[in-house]
Amino acid sequence: MNTIIKTLIIFFISIISAYAQNNISGYILDESNKPLEFANVILHSATSKEIVTGVISSEAGFYKFENVENGNYYLEISVLGFKLKRCDAFLIENNSKTFDFNLAEDVLDEIVITHKRPVIRQTAEKLIIDLEQSEMINSNLQDIMRGVPGIIVTNNGISYAGQSNIRILINGKTTDYMDMDTLLRDMPADNIAKVELVEQPGAEFDATGSGPIINIILKKNVKLGTHGSVSTWVGEDEGFEHGTSASIASYKNKLNWQASTGYSSPTWREDLFINRSIGEENYNQATIEPYNPKTFRISGSIDYYINDKHSIGFGIKNSNTNSDRVANSANIITTASTTDFLYSENSFNRDQKVFNINPYYEFKTEGHKLTADFNYVDYKNDNRNTLASVDGSTIAYTNQRYLQDGNYQIKTFRSDYVRTLSEDFKLSVGAKYSQVNTDSDLQSFSENEDGDFEFNNTASNIFLVDENIFALYSKINITEGKWSFSGGLRFEDSNTKGTSSSDNETREREISKLFPSAALSRKINKNLAASLAYSYRISRPSYNTLNSFVTYYDPLSSDVGNENLKPSFTNKYQFNLTFDGQPFFAIAYSETKDDMFQFVSQDNETAQIERTTINLSDSKNWNFRLFGPLSFINNVEGYTGIIVSQNKFGSTTNNLNLEKWSLIWFTQASYELPWEINAEVSGNYGTGALEGGLDTDWFADLNFSLGKKFLDDKLKVNLALSKILNRGFVGVIDYNGLYAEVESNQSRQNIQLRLSYSFGSKFGKKTSRRNASEDEENRINDNN
Repeated sequence: MNTIIKTLIIFFISIISAYAQNNISGYILDESNKPLEFANVILHSATSKEIVTGVISSEAGFYKFENVENGNYYLEISVLGFKLKRCDAFLIENNSKTFDFNLAEDVLDEIVITHKRPVIRQTAEKLIIDLEQSEMINSNLQDIMRGVPGIIVTNNGISYAGQSNIRILINGKTTDYMDMDTLLRDMPADNIAKVELVEQPGAEFDATGSGPIINIILKKNVKLGTHGSVSTWVGEDEGFEHGTSASIASYKNKLNWQASTGYSSPTWREDLFINRSIGEENYNQATIEPYNPKTFRISGSIDYYINDKHSIGFGIKNSNTNSDRVANSANIITTASTTDFLYSENSFNRDQKVFNINPYYEFKTEGHKLTADFNYVDYKNDNRNTLASVDGSTIAYTNQRYLQDGNYQIKTFRSDYVRTLSEDFKLSVGAKYSQVNTDSDLQSFSENEDGDFEFNNTASNIFLVDENIFALYSKINITEGKWSFSGGLRFEDSNTKGTSSSDNETREREISKLFPSAALSRKINKNLAASLAYSYRISRPSYNTLNSFVTYYDPLSSDVGNENLKPSFTNKYQFNLTFDGQPFFAIAYSETKDDMFQFVSQDNETAQIERTTINLSDSKNWNFRLFGPLSFINNVEGYTGIIVSQNKFGSTTNNLNLEKWSLIWFTQASYELPWEINAEVSGNYGTGALEGGLDTDWFADLNFSLGKKFLDDKLKVNLALSKILNRGFVGVIDYNGLYAEVESNQSRQNIQLRLSYSFGSKFGKKTSRRNASEDEENRINDNN
């Protein structure tokens, strides 16, 4: 018995010994033995030379690594103003080590920058704007978008080379259902590392979207220690506006976490003027629509590095946007002898809530990378609006009230594997499965003689959508001498069921299709290179567009869904010439079958105009681009260029035949003024365009900002004046018997003052947090 007890004691002692806590500690001092605070102490594997972990020295110069696994290591110490220090390799095996270091000052007489990576780079598939290499000052995402060569930001959204069907992703994910204006104004630029304008998406991207993809890449937490930032802004547009945000991140040992929160309350206004005639009657409409959404958001993420190869983590986000506003409309109806007035107001109360959670797993070695994640989104959109006649009207109108509640749930599973066989050959494969359930409930009410609102069953509807999409893809990247090739094939199988309570019918659509993509590049000489790219894409109707109920904006204007919409398919071709890796010249052509188009029609008996989405029989786009950097001007950073495009839209069943050439000139430049003040100007001018069915006249935009850094670049101050010259879309709708003069514009002269303060450690260590793309979220496109 004693022998057994002794054996067990020895056994447990050996186990405890095997898992003993190995610690490494010591002090970082200067040559006069004074402690050095915030020194970066990095633990390297002596075998692989890779970074294992790192810590920051305390105010007393003390550092400590705990729970270090047995093995061979060496330490590397760095701090600004001192020479790098590295110790000899040592062995840790069930013991602790102590190392003290004295660092020598590093005195540099002169620093010469011999090379700087270009701010703008062009590949066969995408245009990359590297903001971390730029000296330009940006305050928010709207400034960033204006800085993307050729992007036009207007109140109708974003357009590029005559294409307005642009998808925005953030780290490969679509945005949180915010309307475009709120997203552009609310997202701070300090969090953005680069922007990718993906015109020819490879097989790794979802096949959805006939237009370009704008992928916003956020800065990762790459700093050892704890750091963060606090920012606030105030401004004036359609009233006082303001916002504030804060973020904090920490990377110690194997744990990396981030958290952020923010609140914003922007203001702006959209103006719409329509002048049209029906017989002898003239209808002159003016609608002034203010926006004042209030958004609160909070998010966080955790990454845990199990060892050098395996890591797990998850991210979580929650946002709430509320908007209470009143849009005013005036319709003046005149004949040769009479004048009538129809005044109305539409009060909106909209509440949007988004919850998102995204766990993931990653395995990574020098030649292999496997990632798997799950993304869950729960989105609620509750709307209440009342359309009512106001004093001064000479035409009677029955007041209406609409309750529109939407609930959307998206579950997505995704896995990607990359095998790097050599520097010249890489293979990628992946799979994705998504499940979408939507519940849209419209309840319509009409006011009776007693002032009460009665339920209108015939104008109400519950619309349910169930959709499942399964996708597989493979892609190869090959380089041989001056040639480079990437080619991929994506298979998507989707099943969509839509059920409407108005007719108790279920409509089902199944699509199984292959989507190829390819890009071929060649270096012509030291500076010049050429590339040719092709992709095949699909655009599925948004869930709200499929809902057939009517949404009224004023007594004479409405939106109508189309449950019979078909998906569209696009073939895209592009040729690029680059100079030193930067865009120089491009030709692109796309042709879309069953392209989706917002069609405006007029009922000559009721004077109603309504907008609905239809499928076109003919849709083509040509565009030619010429870019040029402004670096030849002393102390100026930026670029300029022109885009010539042609759009052609046609529908035989709707008597639609539109075609137009347009030219857009754009520029952005940054210049350092005295006292290290950075000045930036951006602008564009267009000769006209087809903005959907609107044949527009010339348009222009001009923006200016000043920025300066204080307190060792920790405090950034930016004063921006936007929309100095902001002429929106002024033109005509002229097809299918409808002729209307239209002006669609925004409020003018927005001014904002932004302050941002950063704190914490400065040492960087790359992490590899992955974010999966969620195409389905993009199709839930309620505007706020």
